[in-house]
Amino acid sequence: MSDAVHYSKRGAVAVLEVDNPPVNALGHAVRQGLEDGLLAAQRDPEVQALVIACKGRTFIAGADIREFGKPAQPPHLPLLIQALEDSDKPIVAAIHGTALGGGLEVALACHVRVALASAKLGLPEVKLGLLPGAGGTQRLPRLIGARPALDMIVSGEPITAARAKELGLVDELVATDGDLLEAAVRAANAAAGKPPRRCSQLEEHVAAARADLTMFDERAQELNKSRRGYEAPQRCVDTVRAAVTLPFAEGIQVERKLFEQLRASDQSKAQRHVFFAEREVTKIPDLPADTPVLPIKSVAVIGAGTMGSGIAIACANAGLDVVLMDREQRFVDKGLASIEQTYAGNVKRGRMTEAQKAEHVARVKGVTSYEQLADVDLVIEAVFEEMPIKKEVFGALDKVCKKGAILATNTSTLDVNEIAASTSRPEDVIGLHFFSPANIMRLLEIVRGSRTSKTVIATSLQLAKKLNKIGVLVGVCHGFVGNRILYQYRRESLYLLEEGASVQQIDKALTDFGFAMGPFAMSDLAGLDIGWRVRKAQGKPEGERYSGTVPDRLCEQGHYGQKTGQGYYKYEPGSRAPRPYSELADLVEQVSSELGIDQRTISDEEIVERCIYPMINEGCRILEEGIALRASDIDMVYLNGYGFPGYRGGPMFYGELVGLDKVYATIACFHEQHGKVWEPSPLLARLAKSGKGFAGA
Repeated sequence: MSDAVHYSKRGAVAVLEVDNPPVNALGHAVRQGLEDGLLAAQRDPEVQALVIACKGRTFIAGADIREFGKPAQPPHLPLLIQALEDSDKPIVAAIHGTALGGGLEVALACHVRVALASAKLGLPEVKLGLLPGAGGTQRLPRLIGARPALDMIVSGEPITAARAKELGLVDELVATDGDLLEAAVRAANAAAGKPPRRCSQLEEHVAAARADLTMFDERAQELNKSRRGYEAPQRCVDTVRAAVTLPFAEGIQVERKLFEQLRASDQSKAQRHVFFAEREVTKIPDLPADTPVLPIKSVAVIGAGTMGSGIAIACANAGLDVVLMDREQRFVDKGLASIEQTYAGNVKRGRMTEAQKAEHVARVKGVTSYEQLADVDLVIEAVFEEMPIKKEVFGALDKVCKKGAILATNTSTLDVNEIAASTSRPEDVIGLHFFSPANIMRLLEIVRGSRTSKTVIATSLQLAKKLNKIGVLVGVCHGFVGNRILYQYRRESLYLLEEGASVQQIDKALTDFGFAMGPFAMSDLAGLDIGWRVRKAQGKPEGERYSGTVPDRLCEQGHYGQKTGQGYYKYEPGSRAPRPYSELADLVEQVSSELGIDQRTISDEEIVERCIYPMINEGCRILEEGIALRASDIDMVYLNGYGFPGYRGGPMFYGELVGLDKVYATIACFHEQHGKVWEPSPLLARLAKSGKGFAGA
């Protein structure tokens, strides 16, 4: 027997207990142990039934991520699962914690499923660009019905044990404080001597679904909108359809074929990259694991506008007490009203009860005086993006906040070190850059100043987790990681506009690439006046072609985007649907003529390369400068804060998929055509010539 699976007997019941901490993943040792245990039980005439259970905090929670991308060693999971289901001696699954992915597929191969009431069950493979590949798409519809099975498989979200019992996925629930193993052994004794109930042989549910297959077409169409561009959800629909329309043996072949196709696809490679990158982002090389962390129970947010209110909601949602401050009571009242309205919307949509809304709203109080912030553990400043204002705020905080309080700025571009210098405690100052809407967007750029203490960094990383956000540690530079790269993207979209591509073509090329919105529709949504203010404050760059002429002209005419009904597009009153208008083309043509730019026909391929490749190039510069720790951290920023398509893996991973040598060659060509802004990063040049990826840099 494998050390990862313990074999014992309780009377006539053989117990196979998986012991592979921390999550009892289905690594080679577990698969081998289950196979050995099954064979031992089958050979033992005293054994009449089996139980598969797990030690520790969970049932089998999926595959062993250490084996991802490596050739699987036998016994292969699909064959092991088939052997479990084929057993003439009934097998009971004793489920606690989570039964996920291959773990649930093991449970589906068992003939009876007993679960603690606190357990959760799911098939999350779609989140890795895959589908359940060990019979899950074929057994689950036969057990609970095609529609609920498709819901579970396509969403990848786990369901509660109670819901699983309603669906027939679980046969018996055990109280959370009950003896699960005892209940499973009892169920095994009850099943002994009876023909095992095999999921693969159940026909009632699939026969009912076979009478009307329109559900599959409807779900495929819905996924074209909700999961636009993603391959795996569509293939999940195909495999569940196969479960309904084909015999089990043929359906399994369809599942295996589509699983292998997805596993070899760029999309799955990208989504698996994201899976690992999200786990890697919290690993900070110079931050010891035993770094002290400060307790954060109360937070002050300065600035009651859209961003400040969103930050307050995010903190209240995490159970923190929040003080919302602004300089005048009318601004505070407006912010509190916005918070109340957000929670009222959650109640209306069924996301919380009135009692929960009241509890969350009560956590936020409004003030207008710095003195009322004396006892908070953390202050997050969210005022106008102007250095003098921020330095004034931090000077005031330095005088009133208690010793050890963290002073954080929500600046999106400004120098955190300069802000910290306006206090007598720069070691307590850090950047916490939230993304709007702050209560929804998952990204939190954590900006480490030159004197920020490790305790403050560790506390901020823990806070990100508490707020259910992806905290990415970055260094100080103008725009940090996200906005510094975004400038490259926006600049090229405006250059392309002046050179002859239309707003509609550019937006479509980039939404076809996978963005939810193109750069011009996004600018209209955010408001063109925001960038206009920044450009006026910064002035035109020297020695670089100015990209802001067209948006400046629009703003001078009072066209700020959706808020004014016109920007790059026109908007009907009360509508967010963008509509083209001919005057813009005339304006662009006039600007191009003034600048001496000859307009031409531009391909969609060039649009994508011109907008995406400079992001990769700038990301390389950011890595060279140490602003980001890893290329995958840059990907995390763009996936969670800027809408980069998840199935592309982020700009840096996408560059590796394309081939860094090809990206470099194209950038070098654009450098010759368009000048200094396209100068290749030295890091990109080295990697292109060496054939290495970012991990080997």
